[in-house]
Amino acid sequence: MFSKPLVLNRLFRSTRRLWLCVLIIFSPTVALAGEWSGTQTDFHSFDQYDFEVDGLDCKIVVPKEIAEGRPWIWRARFFGHEPQTEIALLEKGFHVAYVDVADLFGSPKAVDRWDRFYGYLTESHGFSKKTVLEGLSRGGLIIYNWAAINPDKVHCIYADAPVCDFKSWPMKKSSKATWQKCLDAYEMTEAEALRFHGNPIDNLKPLAEAGIALLHIIGEADEVVPVADNTAVIEKRYKALGGSIEVIRKPGIGHHPHSLENPKRIVDFVLKHM
Repeated sequence: MFSKPLVLNRLFRSTRRLWLCVLIIFSPTVALAGEWSGTQTDFHSFDQYDFEVDGLDCKIVVPKEIAEGRPWIWRARFFGHEPQTEIALLEKGFHVAYVDVADLFGSPKAVDRWDRFYGYLTESHGFSKKTVLEGLSRGGLIIYNWAAINPDKVHCIYADAPVCDFKSWPMKKSSKATWQKCLDAYEMTEAEALRFHGNPIDNLKPLAEAGIALLHIIGEADEVVPVADNTAVIEKRYKALGGSIEVIRKPGIGHHPHSLENPKRIVDFVLKHM
């Protein structure tokens, strides 16, 4: 028969092991081994996984230590271009997420893909129910169109030289072939597109009502995505709705380069509005 102290000691050790297992499984700072499938590559010293789920081509970059609550930034289009913001947030424990919506121009088809990817990440991987949206150039169409339908799922929006009205780009400022792809994505004729009022510039009220802060970075000399047709309209209308928007203007700069060489102002904006 075991002595009472020995039994208590074994019970204590068993209980301690159990709690250690629980902490390891649920700790927000531990990456779960084998969590992601697909092809593993390197993203500036962080693990990147390319995989397919529900017919979607997806990418995830994993921080070395996951921050509490599993925060994430959702990149729209041009994955890997000017990555300094993503790298800085990865270092703070954010995941970086991407799903392909090329040639869909923020249309309902693109929104559907984003809905499915959002559901997968939040339900299957425990990602935060709110995300940070990042859209460069034409990525502005999908981040704003998705956010307008899902304002309760968005912390804040960072848009860089963003397209905010497809009647500016690609209609006026791109090729006829690209404009036709846009029409095909929306299943519209050109006449219907001209009467359409579902662009980001038209759907700001839900964002303002939800208190979503916006950050735009623009080149003042941008001729590809003219400021006057896009960011200037967003800024004026969002302020009129009582919304919060900050615009960083780069004098003498065109559509490129995107972002800021030092992303601190972008990162500070994101963290402020988490």
